[in-house]
Amino acid sequence: MSSIRQIDLNCDMGESFGRYKLGLDEEIIKYISSTNIGCGFHAGDPLVMRKTVKMAKERGVGIGAHPGFPDLLGFGRRLMDVSPLEVRNDVLYQVGSLYAFARAEGIQLQHVKPHGALYNIAAQNEELGRAVAEAVREFDRDLILVGLAGSKLLKVAQKMRLKVASEVFADRAYNSDGSLVSRRLPHALITDQKAAVSRVIQMVMEGRVISVDGEPVEVKVDTICLHGDSLQALQLARTLRERMKEAGISVVPMGKFL
Repeated sequence: MSSIRQIDLNCDMGESFGRYKLGLDEEIIKYISSTNIGCGFHAGDPLVMRKTVKMAKERGVGIGAHPGFPDLLGFGRRLMDVSPLEVRNDVLYQVGSLYAFARAEGIQLQHVKPHGALYNIAAQNEELGRAVAEAVREFDRDLILVGLAGSKLLKVAQKMRLKVASEVFADRAYNSDGSLVSRRLPHALITDQKAAVSRVIQMVMEGRVISVDGEPVEVKVDTICLHGDSLQALQLARTLRERMKEAGISVVPMGKFL
């Protein structure tokens, strides 16, 4: 492995809504290379979307659509009984909405990353994963589709010859099958920043992570996710950038190397 490794560091942003502010977007964006912007279904609104696009443009941060289930009250983290056609059209609709603001600001969309419950079900359910991938292909097959490393979503997308980015999480625990531990369970979130940073370095440099059962799980890492709504997200972002620089890892937008 080369001593210099390129990795993307992404964060979910633009998830405020009306009078309700969520996350420290203006600060965290200084430390990331790509942003996933809420498109109004689970969070975000037109004012927030355009503001976030402009902020990313000014920082040279790659822009991605972050489509979710139409569930503002549940922040898109509740599973919904939807058909593949609904998923495909909902994703297409949301990507198009962010594209409008990106075009207005004279910049290109880089990627699409599903949010919350949609992300998780697309990773596990091949039919719904295919629906997400089809929406991306219909809109622009040059967009990068971001999904959980080793997931069915990425396998389906690769068969469709789409560009994909394998994602790992700095602040989430893993099951032994490579899936994320449900947020409803204890220890799903890693709040110890030292442990979170060490896990990220291990995933990038060694291609594996230790599951909650103590088993090593192989992972391919193109991009690392931080959750912008986490209380410790800002400090975690700073520390990650410092440690990755020390480890010879270069943080750049995923579109630069995929």
